[in-house]
Amino acid sequence: MVHTKTVDLVYFNAGGGHRASALALQAVLQSQGWPWAVRLVNLFEVLDPKDKFRRLTGNAPEDWYNQRLARGWTIGMAQELRLLQGLIRLAHPALVRRLQQHWLRTEPDLVVSLVPNFNKAMFESLASVLPGVPYVTVLTDLADVPPNFWIERRQPQHFVCGTPRALEQARSMDHDESRLHATSGMIIRPAFYEPLALDRASEQRRLGLDPSRPTGLVLFGGHGSKAMLGIARRLADSTQLILVCGHNQALARRLKVLAGSAPRVVVGFTTDIPRYMQLADFFIGKPGPGSLSEAVQQGLPVIVVDNALTMPQERYNAQWIRENELGVVLRSFRRVDVAVDTLLSELARWQRSVRRMRNRALFEVPDILAQILQTAQQVQPDLRSTPQPAQHASR
Repeated sequence: MVHTKTVDLVYFNAGGGHRASALALQAVLQSQGWPWAVRLVNLFEVLDPKDKFRRLTGNAPEDWYNQRLARGWTIGMAQELRLLQGLIRLAHPALVRRLQQHWLRTEPDLVVSLVPNFNKAMFESLASVLPGVPYVTVLTDLADVPPNFWIERRQPQHFVCGTPRALEQARSMDHDESRLHATSGMIIRPAFYEPLALDRASEQRRLGLDPSRPTGLVLFGGHGSKAMLGIARRLADSTQLILVCGHNQALARRLKVLAGSAPRVVVGFTTDIPRYMQLADFFIGKPGPGSLSEAVQQGLPVIVVDNALTMPQERYNAQWIRENELGVVLRSFRRVDVAVDTLLSELARWQRSVRRMRNRALFEVPDILAQILQTAQQVQPDLRSTPQPAQHASR
């Protein structure tokens, strides 16, 4: 009997982009009809199956990170990242043991990591108990933050890199070219590739917007950011805005009562970001790889900041924006009104530059995974799909 290959997509909920990428990849693998059993694996549930951390602290491990994003408390995160990585290294033997038990129990044929920091423990635990099972890290950032963030030096595994910068970083850490795979961008949800039957002017009027005015979309991830208040104040009388606050209900309430003469729509948590992007002409937000990639996919020039508050894994993103002429990078949103004027003065030119980007990563990754599985099968045929000789009792 032929064994159905099992593909595990490993994610966690810190920031939301890792889970979103896993869900997007699962969706496209299923829609394309790949003959695999695709499982989503929450790494923190594997490492803490009895939820001891939440019971002791009142929060899930990723909650502190998400709460800090919502409050804008991101200064010092570079130092905290090194502290976190040190703690992970100290816990390495225990993490490996826990993961070894998980792999032995679940027996995947391919493990795909969409998370940073834990790839050493996941790779070593998998290789020790299921040798020959390939391990793939799909970077959900535009670049690595060496050392030990996404790419471990000389670890014989596969990497999927969405930018030439990330690919070169992997090469510089002595990884074999046969295990390096380039895509044309970041994984984003299938909905961002689907054409919408949308009467833009009618939908804008329904929301209370003026179709004759340029519209900015302000988005800071699923938990919003207090920076949105400052942006809204500075543009209150000049620029029509759609402000997406995510789960941050307190922020939404404050934005709704903010004085200003320009039309404004305040949105809470929504999964309908592609529709709101199609109603906008440009994007304002943090330089996160997911939201940037989504905005560019929808043809929106971007306005972001790059300063001491920018998280380490997002600092290269500002350079990526400049190199590809995708928008304006500021030191502070205190000058967001000037940046908006800069974009609107040559909006058509900026939009043409954005449309030159062609991100097909979501549809490129499945073929890469299939190639990896096929190569692994050729090197070490799956014994579970091969008839085994009968075992005779000794006399």
